[in-house]
Amino acid sequence: MLEQKKVPSPQALNKLLAHCKEETHPPDKLALALKRSEYAMSILEEKTGQLVGFVRVTSDRGLNANLWNLVAQPGPLQDQFLSYLLQNILGILKRELPGCSISVSASGIAVKALRDQGFLVDPGGIRAMGFQLRQNPYRRWILGTIKR
Repeated sequence: MLEQKKVPSPQALNKLLAHCKEETHPPDKLALALKRSEYAMSILEEKTGQLVGFVRVTSDRGLNANLWNLVAQPGPLQDQFLSYLLQNILGILKRELPGCSISVSASGIAVKALRDQGFLVDPGGIRAMGFQLRQNPYRRWILGTIKR
């Protein structure tokens, strides 16, 4: 179930990050980051309400939007969850923040989902991907970093 209105607790997000072998954060700092984010999107397990996917966005609301904590629970649905989160958050950004460049900080497991959504790997060998929100499908070069 996709959740856009209620932000997960820092403890729930840290639990998911740890399960995904990602860096966790002090709960007070994570709470502040969640509060200061423009958008947050979660995928919750239908029966239990457990957090199984997450992404958040920070932005200057003019030129830049940054995707953070793009994660999905490991397992057979991980790629689908990542793609679903990206599709939905990019849809919001296209409507609400057109023209913003998008940077991404994500683990290597998200690379396939990012490529599927139009992000491109930097041909210069820098571990970066890019995406442009403009309508021209042939121009998609705004750089964002991908950490391994």
